[in-house]
Amino acid sequence: APLMTRPSLTANPLLLGFDQIERMLERIHKQGGDSYPPFNIEQVGNSGFRIAIAVAGFAPEDLTVEIENQQLVIRGRQAEQAERVFLHHGIAARQFRRAFVLADGLEVTNAGLDNGILSIELQRPETVTPTRTIAIQTR
Repeated sequence: APLMTRPSLTANPLLLGFDQIERMLERIHKQGGDSYPPFNIEQVGNSGFRIAIAVAGFAPEDLTVEIENQQLVIRGRQAEQAERVFLHHGIAARQFRRAFVLADGLEVTNAGLDNGILSIELQRPETVTPTRTIAIQTR
């Protein structure tokens, strides 16, 4: 069977300077379908979002929320507890990395941990897009 390839954004001559978006899409594609930890994304008002991630068993010091390369990156890592002896170990305590690509102007305004749910609030500031006229030079 022929290998299916995704058409390149930069192959279209009308899309100028979108190399960074193409690299972002590649990273999303490589992230794969790992569903741990589960999360919700909800709309808040006209220009806000809330990401809720189920992180039961993680303390605030086990979690990091960072913005890097236009991505919101959430990492969780629990410290090893060698002194504990489990007769049954069915609760996942694995480390994770979950990334969300942020649109231009989207800002993280708050992050909080409550009852095993990490909530991250994002807001898009209201912007007015100005129109610029470019002067045409003659020789």
